Amino acid sequence: METQKPIIEKEHVVIKFAGDSGDGIQLTGTQFSETSALMGNEVVTFPDYPAEIRAPKGTIGGVSGFQINIGQSDINTPGDYVDVLVVLNPAAYKANMHWLKTGGTLIVDKDAFTDKNLEKVGLLKNPLTDEDLSAYQVISAPITSMTQEVLADKEIDRKDILRSRNMVALGMAYWLFQRDLSYTEEYFREKFKKKPEVAEANLAAIKAGYNYGENLQFVRSYKVNRAKIEKGTYRNINGNIATTWGLLAAAEKAGLQLFLGSYPITPASDILQEMAKRKDVGAITFQAEDEIAGISTAIGASFAGKFACTSTSGPGLALKSEAINLAIMTELPLVIVDVQRGGPSTGLPTKTEQSDLLQALWGRNGDSPIPVIAASSPSNCFEFAFIAGKIALENMTPVILLTDGFIANGTKPWKIPKMEDLPSITTRLKKEGDSEYLPYKRIEGTMIREWAVPGMKNYEHRNGGLEKVAVTGGVSYDPINHEVMTYERLKKVQDIEHQIPKQKVHGPQSGKLLVVGWGGTYGHLLTAVQELREEKMDISYTHFNYINPLPSNTEEIFSKYEKILICEMNTGQFFSYLRTLFPHNNFVKYTKVQGFPFTITELKNEIKKHLEE
Repeated sequence: METQKPIIEKEHVVIKFAGDSGDGIQLTGTQFSETSALMGNEVVTFPDYPAEIRAPKGTIGGVSGFQINIGQSDINTPGDYVDVLVVLNPAAYKANMHWLKTGGTLIVDKDAFTDKNLEKVGLLKNPLTDEDLSAYQVISAPITSMTQEVLADKEIDRKDILRSRNMVALGMAYWLFQRDLSYTEEYFREKFKKKPEVAEANLAAIKAGYNYGENLQFVRSYKVNRAKIEKGTYRNINGNIATTWGLLAAAEKAGLQLFLGSYPITPASDILQEMAKRKDVGAITFQAEDEIAGISTAIGASFAGKFACTSTSGPGLALKSEAINLAIMTELPLVIVDVQRGGPSTGLPTKTEQSDLLQALWGRNGDSPIPVIAASSPSNCFEFAFIAGKIALENMTPVILLTDGFIANGTKPWKIPKMEDLPSITTRLKKEGDSEYLPYKRIEGTMIREWAVPGMKNYEHRNGGLEKVAVTGGVSYDPINHEVMTYERLKKVQDIEHQIPKQKVHGPQSGKLLVVGWGGTYGHLLTAVQELREEKMDISYTHFNYINPLPSNTEEIFSKYEKILICEMNTGQFFSYLRTLFPHNNFVKYTKVQGFPFTITELKNEIKKHLEE
């Protein structure tokens, strides 16, 4: 009589795949997360990979990882410690084993634990045979040899056979979580429809892994039920694609053609790549020879009446600073997307950070005010890209949108909105036959100028980086005029506070401690605060997406709390900014600059410390 295998039903489970950067770990994680989303689970992911295209094989520095949190209720982070860890070599084991929960499941390719591979990472003993792993459920499988055996009769070479180890591991994970194979089958048949032998090889490897799990004795598996979510059409989306689509939606809503002038840079390159696919909706993309050319072409497109954008990361934002000032001086609409990464210089190209905030606010010469907003999750990158376009087009100003490597590469299910439900966008474009045009005459009651496309009869005007004569737009060296124009540009940005929503607070509207975050730290901070509130702790939380200008009720909110704890992934840039604007409040900070997001555990410990004080 067959013994029934135990199944653990959980509200959410965290799984991580890890191996060499050439092991296809990102594809494995993506397939598992897409399948889970299609099966109705809430999903949040965190891809983590080396900066080198082919990092040193078998080393800690070459480890690629993909972490997924799947749940039956709303989740906002990829999780801290993992319930299941799948490792394909000793380097992945050593780099990630400390993240596996006691009682968790370890799936490992025992064939890869050779003396040579162990020596590469400084392991003197084989942990699979010489260490006590009784605290975990260990599935030590011959993944490499299984792959070779299953694919021996397939028409692919030996190197490609070894590259299919990840698919065997994926099949084992599918069995462990009772995932449906049909979604992945459909993916591979479509992806390799011109090379069916490759599709069949991958599918054979997946089924081999699944069947191996089926034949294991006394191994517990996991069950995560479907999430109860609002009806609608959903897709699993990462922040970079959501940003791209948000910009496209803004262009459509404004009735303008979109132009993106950019230079490839990690981790922002996907925006340029995704936009290049969207010729079907009229998008124009230009891959420039450098960052300066990228933004300069975008400014030219804006001058010509297009909805213009450029995308970059921290080093590129520095290179674009002079051209951003040109857009400020000419008062042309432009969206600059900065996907932040670890710095300075080349820094940590594939790791996340929030260290471009002060550069975005003040990293230009002269008084150069610019609106700055920040997305806070992979899915709301769509919303804030759209808002960035709306602010730019309606106020005739460049806008900086900050995301970061964590939310840009991470994924979350996103309910696709209907275009008619998105807010309208009113452009300042002049029409043929309108009255006379004075390029720097302000629209009544505002500091916003009108926008005329070159070549329109009677609207001829000159533009450039030299100071403008108020109203007429000619070149001016007059000191009084310069002061007038400087304050008009400043007030235009300040007035945006009346267009953005008021800041909201989660929890008590006054009290001992207010936790503050901005940008991509949202999910971890929200989860930490919610868990502490379940422990009856007196704590509130507010998260900023609008950085410059801040929401109009910011000072009022701060005045109601004894202490304000600002948490961010830099050395304290938002902390310094707020302390400058509101010097009478009791601000303290908690920061992290390790290239990885906060963990919920460390945030809870820090918050408890301040409550105890």
